[in-house]
Amino acid sequence: MTTRPSTTTLWRPTGPKELDLVRELDWRAWPPRLPEQPIFYPVLNEDYAIRIARDWNVKHDGAGFVTRFEVESDFLSRYPVQQAGGRTILELWVPAEELDEFNAHIVGVIEVAHEFR
Repeated sequence: MTTRPSTTTLWRPTGPKELDLVRELDWRAWPPRLPEQPIFYPVLNEDYAIRIARDWNVKHDGAGFVTRFEVESDFLSRYPVQQAGGRTILELWVPAEELDEFNAHIVGVIEVAHEFR
């Protein structure tokens, strides 16, 4: 019997274009970063993701979404938690060139948890 690896729940605020790309990847991976996006930033706090999707993505893209997904915890240990502001503004900084490997450690599918328009 195989044991399911321990996972960590991550959140990602995203706009409609990125969400369309995730859909094209069957909800199992994040698309490659654009040249001006050297880092992929999943967040560790649902409330922080909601604030970004609601207050930033809606203003810039007309809609904002909060996605939730699980990643193998052991794999995530390579990325130190970054405090990007207040004590609940916590992110992981995944270099764009490591995104394929990061995607390989997603367990299950990427789900839309919240939608704002």
